[in-house]
Amino acid sequence: MVTLTRIYTRGGDAGQTSLVGGRRVAKHDLRVEAYGTVDEANAVIGLARLHTEGQADAMLGRIQNDLFDLGADLATPEEPDPKYPPLRVTAAQVERLEREIDAMNASLAPLNSFVLPGGSAASAHLHHARTVVRRAERLVSALMMTEAVNPEALKYANRLSDHLFVLARHMNGNGQDDVLWVPGAHR
Repeated sequence: MVTLTRIYTRGGDAGQTSLVGGRRVAKHDLRVEAYGTVDEANAVIGLARLHTEGQADAMLGRIQNDLFDLGADLATPEEPDPKYPPLRVTAAQVERLEREIDAMNASLAPLNSFVLPGGSAASAHLHHARTVVRRAERLVSALMMTEAVNPEALKYANRLSDHLFVLARHMNGNGQDDVLWVPGAHR
């Protein structure tokens, strides 16, 4: 477990931060951008949870914890024979998202157009979270082009954005209250 006794360290006052393991990088480093965006997604999910309860809220609580795992994974560069085994996102976490997606999707109204973000407050926040997760996914993908990254990290982000989309529809009366795009409606 992590113990925090001081919140500020002044270590980042010159524009650098430490990764897990101690390596110093610029605060705008792609790895920092990726895990920072994961943190942002987690905050938006926290807003969505103000409007959820029951099973949906429980799923989002697990996802918020997973996002801290994902952030820790991304903040820990791959290295051969590490002194301590790093926390990594696992295939089981991705598979849990898939099972939840399949269970929710089974009761959703079929889509006949693209869904506009909105409907219920929970749905609107979940769509916002989905777009932040998609940005995180793009950043993780870019990071993978320059450094070794746990492949499950990218899979988790990809699956999570799908999960948030399906959950947003679920929160809109199983898709009955989705706001649908009407192409060219206001020309």
